[in-house]
Amino acid sequence: MIVPRTMTEVWATMGSTIASFMFIWAIIRQYCPYEVRFYFAKYTQRIMSFFYPYIKISIHEYTGDRLERSEAYAAVEAYLSINSSKCAKRLKAEMAKDCSNLVLSMDEYERVKDEFQGIQVWWVSSMVMPLPQAMYPQQERRYYRLTFHKRYREIITGAYLKHVMQQGKEIRVRHRQRKLYTNDSGNKWQIYKQTTWSHIVFEHPATFETLAMDPAKKEEIIEDLVTFSKSKDFYGRIGKAWKRGYLLYGPPGTGKSTMIAAMANLLNYDVYDLELTAVKDNTELRKLLIETTSKSIIVIEDIDCSLDLTGQRTNKREEKSPDEDREKWEKEIRKEHEESSSKVTLSGLLNFIDGLWSACGEERLIVFTTNYVEKLDPALIRRGRMDKHIELFYCSFEAFKVLSRNYLRLEAHPLFDRIESLMKETTITPADVAENLMPKSPLDGADKCLSRLIQVLEETRAAAEATEKDEKEASTKNAQSSIKAAEVPAMEDAACPTTRKLSPKSQNMK
Repeated sequence: MIVPRTMTEVWATMGSTIASFMFIWAIIRQYCPYEVRFYFAKYTQRIMSFFYPYIKISIHEYTGDRLERSEAYAAVEAYLSINSSKCAKRLKAEMAKDCSNLVLSMDEYERVKDEFQGIQVWWVSSMVMPLPQAMYPQQERRYYRLTFHKRYREIITGAYLKHVMQQGKEIRVRHRQRKLYTNDSGNKWQIYKQTTWSHIVFEHPATFETLAMDPAKKEEIIEDLVTFSKSKDFYGRIGKAWKRGYLLYGPPGTGKSTMIAAMANLLNYDVYDLELTAVKDNTELRKLLIETTSKSIIVIEDIDCSLDLTGQRTNKREEKSPDEDREKWEKEIRKEHEESSSKVTLSGLLNFIDGLWSACGEERLIVFTTNYVEKLDPALIRRGRMDKHIELFYCSFEAFKVLSRNYLRLEAHPLFDRIESLMKETTITPADVAENLMPKSPLDGADKCLSRLIQVLEETRAAAEATEKDEKEASTKNAQSSIKAAEVPAMEDAACPTTRKLSPKSQNMK
C-alpha cells in the first residue's frame, strides 16, 4: 500500500505545480504588456534552440497574397496521402481539384512517421486559427510541419525533400482527371480576359489493346512512347527540348484519331486539340503554346486542310503576272485579306513546333494528322519536327481479328478463312469493318455480322474489278483511236497522189 500512496502524492504534487504555473502564466498574460511577452518568448526560443536537437520545416498551403494554392503543399499532401492512409488514425477524405476519386489525407494535428535512407522524420498537419478580434473575416491557414534531427540537415533538405516533391507530383498525375482542351477564338478571351483554352473531361476509352492494326507495328509504337516518357535525363544530356513529333497519315477511316486517344490513355496525358483556323496570328499561337501544360499531347488534325500550308511559300504578289491589271489585283488581295480569319504562317507554325518557344514546357507530344501527306511542305514534316512517321493503312486480317474480338468476342470462326482471302484481294478501312461487325439488332449474331462483312467485301471486289475493266477498255479505245488518227493522213496521201509536191523540174515541164 506504500507504492500507491507514494504515486498519489507524486500526482498530487505535479497537479498542484501545473495549477500554480497556469495561474502565474494567466496573471502574466493579463498584466504584463504584450511587447514584454513578445520579447520574452522570442529570446526564450533562441535560448532553447541551442539545446533542442531537432529542426522543423513548415510548408504552408497558401503563400504571399494567398491567391493560389502552393504547389509544394499539394505535392506534400499527395505524398503523405499514401503514407498517412496506412499509419494515421484520423483521416479526412475530400475531392481534390482535377481528381476523379476521393483523396485520403491526415486530419488536423495528426502525426505520422516516415523513413528515408534509414533516417526517421515526422510530419504533422497543423492549422493557424485567425485572430477573433480581426477587422476582416479570415480563414484558418493549414500547413505541414516536418521534424528531423539536426545531424541529417543536408540529407533531408536536399535529397529527401526532392524525393517528396517528385513522388507527390507523380501521385497527383496518376490520380488527376485528364482533360480534352480546345482553343477559343482570340477575340473572345481578349475581351473577357478568359483563358485561351476551354476543356472538358477526357473519357475516350480507346487503348492500344482495342486498336485495329498490325501487332508488330503496334508494339513498336508503344515502345517508342514509353521510352520517350522515361527519357528526361537523356533529352537534358543531349541539349534538346523534351518533346517528340508524330505524323499520322493514311486514308480516311484508318484510325488516326483513335490512335491519338490510345496514346493519351497509355501515357496518361492531357490532349490539346488545336484549331489553327481560330488562331488570329503567330503571336496568339505562341500564347496558346505557353498555356499548355507538361504531360500533354498537342494535336492538329487534318493539317493539310487547316491553313494554306501546302508548300506555297512564295509571295502571291510575285506569282502574279506583270501584265495583269494592278488595280484589280489589289482589290482581290484586299478582299481576301479582309475575309481571312487567320494570319498564321508556315514560319510561325514551324517555330511553334521546334523554335525557342517550344522549350517552355516538357514531356509533350506534337501530333499532326493528314490524309494526303504529299501535299505538306517538306520543312513541316522533316525529322526533328515530326520525328516519327506512322502510316495507317487499310485493314489487314490481323487488324480484323482485333475488331472481331472487340465487337463479337470471337477468337476464331469458320468464316475467317473466307474473310482473309477476300481481304487479300480488296481493300477496306477499319472503320468500314467495324461498322459491319457491329450488331444492328439484339437478334444479330456473329454469323450474321460476319456474313454481312463478307458480302461487303465481295461487292467491293466486284466494283474494283468492274472499274479496272472499264479503265482497260477505255485505255484500249484510246489506243485504237490514236492508231486510226495516225492512219488517216497516210490513206489520204495514197488515194490522192497528185496532191504530192512536185519537184522543180516536173513543174517546169508541166
